[in-house]
Amino acid sequence: MKIFPAIDLYDKKAVRLFKGDYAQMTIYSENPIEVAKTFKSLGAEQIHLVDLEGAKDGTTPNIDVIKNIKKETGLFCEIGGGIRTIETIETYINAGLDRVILGTAAVENEELLKEAIKRFGDKIAVGVDLKDGYVATKGWIEKSKLEAFDFCQKIQDMGVKTIICTDISKDGAMQGPNIELYKKLSEKFSFDIMASGGVSKIDDIKRLASINLYGAIVGKAYYVGAVDLKEAIEVSK
Repeated sequence: MKIFPAIDLYDKKAVRLFKGDYAQMTIYSENPIEVAKTFKSLGAEQIHLVDLEGAKDGTTPNIDVIKNIKKETGLFCEIGGGIRTIETIETYINAGLDRVILGTAAVENEELLKEAIKRFGDKIAVGVDLKDGYVATKGWIEKSKLEAFDFCQKIQDMGVKTIICTDISKDGAMQGPNIELYKKLSEKFSFDIMASGGVSKIDDIKRLASINLYGAIVGKAYYVGAVDLKEAIEVSK
């Protein structure tokens, strides 16, 4: 299982939200590029990036920082947050990003998702953010009427190969990931599944690795010192 340490960006800073709430934001670093370099020094081979400003309004306010993270580290970088047009996808891919994650756009604009898969193949992933069993959109602010597994079936049929699945109630809460959810997804679908939200200790990494997931995102647990990134990478192999 691959470990993706996360950098969530807001106003060019590395931050974390509590349960997706923008009113409960903690700034962890004024220099996200240095954070990314630290990840690399600890053995990370990939980074999960989120533009939290973009997630709210569909813009790319942190693109310069994102480009520099890719350039300075050379690591595999995936980006999500507010990517709602082919032009934005192209901007990120042309900037050297390895994978682009569609969230709100995948839910609300089926034609865009189809076009993105057709043009960029497995460089496109879908963020499946769940709130009470339904897919959430707009930076987790709105809950759609799409039931989680129905949505997953639809995008699998469309050719999506990778999903990043977040149980919003677990994100940033340091209460452990929703293992049962990931087990069910693994049994039901053929995606490369990345677990996101709730990792709070090394045992969580071991449990996720034991169900043969493709990847796991480590965010707040790293920043507050609850998970040693080097150890997480070791136990996930």
